[in-house]
Amino acid sequence: MSSRKRAVVLLSGGLDSATALAMANDKGFDCYALSVSYGQRHIAELAAAKRVADAQGAIEHRIVDVDMRAIGGSALTDDIAVPEAEQNEPVAAGIPVTYVPARNTIMLSVALGWAEVLGAEAIYAGVNAVDYSGYPDCRPAYIQAFQAMANLATKAAIEGQPIHVVTPLIDLTKAEIIRLGVELGVNYGDTVSCYQANEAGEACGRCDSCRIRRAGFVEAGEQDPTKYVNNA
Repeated sequence: MSSRKRAVVLLSGGLDSATALAMANDKGFDCYALSVSYGQRHIAELAAAKRVADAQGAIEHRIVDVDMRAIGGSALTDDIAVPEAEQNEPVAAGIPVTYVPARNTIMLSVALGWAEVLGAEAIYAGVNAVDYSGYPDCRPAYIQAFQAMANLATKAAIEGQPIHVVTPLIDLTKAEIIRLGVELGVNYGDTVSCYQANEAGEACGRCDSCRIRRAGFVEAGEQDPTKYVNNA
């Protein structure tokens, strides 16, 4: 068994989480990738997560089922239209209908449990509070609050081995994230970010996530490897 330090990495299959995994690897962690099948309409992201985990040499990749369609309230789980716009239009202000109630809290909680079982010292999450869709559970204040809860709620922390929630991308622009990932050898062609990607993983090119991702590649000066539906 490896004596290296361990980290659980939340891996959605998107650009940010793939970069977070690469950063955890670069810091010398044995990485255990965790994806959550929560009833998302863009189920192709789970296949992308497997590709990323395999490509980056994760020790293990687990997919945990938590069906959030049971509570609904999001365009990513319900029969609610995903907002679309042209590339040159700004991302709308406010919290969009693609926000999934309590999603990050649930995912981080599952990651916290697995990290404690593994004896891992860190959870890596690719949340970002700069180029993103305005979700409240991507902000530094939320991550700090979750860390405080984790320090109170786990046997590991009470016994002097706290599990640290690491969010290395939280203050970076999408272009900065992409440049960093390219330096670390991330193949962004393996990733899926689109809120309504089809089964083949092809992106719509018009949802907030697609437009933020595309603008990031342009600003970073890197070729966009995203597969778009009908070359959108």
